[in-house]
Amino acid sequence: MKLPYPRQSFLRGGFSLVEMMACVSIIGIIAFMAIPSVTRMRGDSERNLAIARAEALNLAQASYIQVNGRAQAALNWSAATATEAKYTLLRPYLSFSETTLAAFMPSGYTVAFPPSITSMTKASLTGPSGLIYY
Repeated sequence: MKLPYPRQSFLRGGFSLVEMMACVSIIGIIAFMAIPSVTRMRGDSERNLAIARAEALNLAQASYIQVNGRAQAALNWSAATATEAKYTLLRPYLSFSETTLAAFMPSGYTVAFPPSITSMTKASLTGPSGLIYY
């Protein structure tokens, strides 16, 4: 019995439409599960960066006191009334510091310095979800 079409047409390599659709749907499901995790990891990394930078500011305060002496550091600190002015005092004691405090901290995070530098209290860190204890 002779077939009406050549047998070789069935032996060609390639993927059927059903196989391609299954592959695309599997990739879609994996992406659907991965995107929230990637978003959450990005938020966590920004939070961790803000905490690390706040800790760097705390170390810079200690270095500032050591270099200038407690009395002179207290005078300079009380003379710098604005947060940006206090950051300018600490900037030489930070590695790879930005020119402004807003550029130094990740977006959405702010730091408030203590009113007195001699008390050695940490700078308070506030993020999108509120006060962050670190």
